[in-house]
Amino acid sequence: MGKRSARAVLRSATGALAVVTGLALLCGCGLSDHRETASGSGGTGSAQPSVAPKAPVPSGKPLGPDAHVPDPGVVDEDDATAVSEAWAETTYGYDTAYDNSPQDAVLRGVRWCTERKAAAERQYRPASGPGSEWITWARHRAWTTVDVSSELEDDAPPDGEQIAYRSLVVSGTAHGRDGWEGTGPRLNAYVKLVRAGVGDPWRVDDVTVVEAARPPEPSTSASVGSPSDDSRQ
Repeated sequence: MGKRSARAVLRSATGALAVVTGLALLCGCGLSDHRETASGSGGTGSAQPSVAPKAPVPSGKPLGPDAHVPDPGVVDEDDATAVSEAWAETTYGYDTAYDNSPQDAVLRGVRWCTERKAAAERQYRPASGPGSEWITWARHRAWTTVDVSSELEDDAPPDGEQIAYRSLVVSGTAHGRDGWEGTGPRLNAYVKLVRAGVGDPWRVDDVTVVEAARPPEPSTSASVGSPSDDSRQ
């Protein structure tokens, strides 16, 4: 084989190796698709998930005359702050005697949302229970009230004619029908509001929620490793 032919074969082999190496790197660096994980790949995996999905949490009961849910009253819908606070007050105002989960209050709050967000909330069905905190509230047949304040963020963009942002602090209290009182919803909500134009009502279009850190519950048991009265004698 001549030198020219040998060089041609070497270039061809080198090019093929580069392609194979590139494909291997792409496959190695890519993130797996959860849909492929669920359904299997190459026909070797089962089409059924390994864990059966949970049934959606059912909606709550229609509100009765003794229901404790917030009524924001007349809201200036030309004021983005007022609309965002009315949304938060309604969305985090639960009554566990009627609501099965926080989603019931979320649906009461869609009156302050854009059509897009309202539709998404109505279609959403929580597939798990509302959590231990809700169970505690429900044990006392409690309702929640919240104080909502708007914080001025230094880096927040100024309001435009059709878009505005608000940073809300939500601090809630749970009130049991048996006289018990406890901590309610505590969170920060970063709210995006939009409107079609000047003079049209502001509506909540997107929300990012950060749950507030909660202080640890006081322990009634003795500290591990603490000396007893006898050991100090």
